[in-house]
Amino acid sequence: MTVGLVGCGRWGRVILRDLSALGCAVVVADPDPASRSAAARGGATAVVAEPGELPAVDGIIVATPATTHAAVVGALLDRGVPVFCEKPLTTDVEAARRLAARGAGRLFVMHVWRYHRGVRRLAELAQSGDLGRVLSLRTERKNWTSPRTDTDPVWTLVPHDLTIAKAVFGTIPTPMAARAELVARRPVAMTGILGDAPFAAFDCSTRFREKRREIRLHCEGGVAVLPDPDSPAIEILRPDAPPDVAPVVQQLDLAGEPALLAELRAFAGFLRGGPPPPTDAAEGLAVVEAVAALRRLAGLRA
Repeated sequence: MTVGLVGCGRWGRVILRDLSALGCAVVVADPDPASRSAAARGGATAVVAEPGELPAVDGIIVATPATTHAAVVGALLDRGVPVFCEKPLTTDVEAARRLAARGAGRLFVMHVWRYHRGVRRLAELAQSGDLGRVLSLRTERKNWTSPRTDTDPVWTLVPHDLTIAKAVFGTIPTPMAARAELVARRPVAMTGILGDAPFAAFDCSTRFREKRREIRLHCEGGVAVLPDPDSPAIEILRPDAPPDVAPVVQQLDLAGEPALLAELRAFAGFLRGGPPPPTDAAEGLAVVEAVAALRRLAGLRA
């Protein structure tokens, strides 16, 4: 099976590595000579400069800058093979709607947190009722600056938190409020709330020295925490201890492969005749619409 990979920058090279580990032959298209050289060293079976130069392939993955997705994906859909696009689907709502309509059943979006074993476990806890009624989902996503310069951090960070909410609640709650932090008129952080009962709250920023990625599921009977993407366990805290006494922490071990590998395995399996990845174009569109709504609530251009 041969997969076309459009874009072989920082993230594309990781995708190439994992596709190769899954036994896929990978043909890379990238206009940058340095990226093409990296692709050849990384195990690509062939390297071309432009997506239009790709030979016949079984499916295509798009890992180009977010602002190019609409044009790149739009052209690739004409080839008639499944396309897996990095998030967000686009940074434009109308373009996302057109792509979702054209690509129904064969366009999917790489929402990597939906494949994370910790997120799947939190979703199971929420749906099982083991911790009682769900009150809120709280996510924290922070680091210093961003390597992505074609768009702002709201478009690059917030989609992750929306798809985590999708995994846990089964849908993306309605955006209710948002505030953005601006530097030189450019948003560098956003805090938002979606839904009511339960609600989702997120805090994203590129103004923190340390990298933080925490997910908390607050329920009447306790709190489930994924402290970090690489954490080997979910921590369960129950309000059984007396006041001023630290709660007993229960560990729920997390077994399974890394999220990106699981995500790419789902796409490769689909190309081999298996079920489609769960993160389809309709979900990609819902994320774009929710980000645009949050931006409007924060007084930003959608």
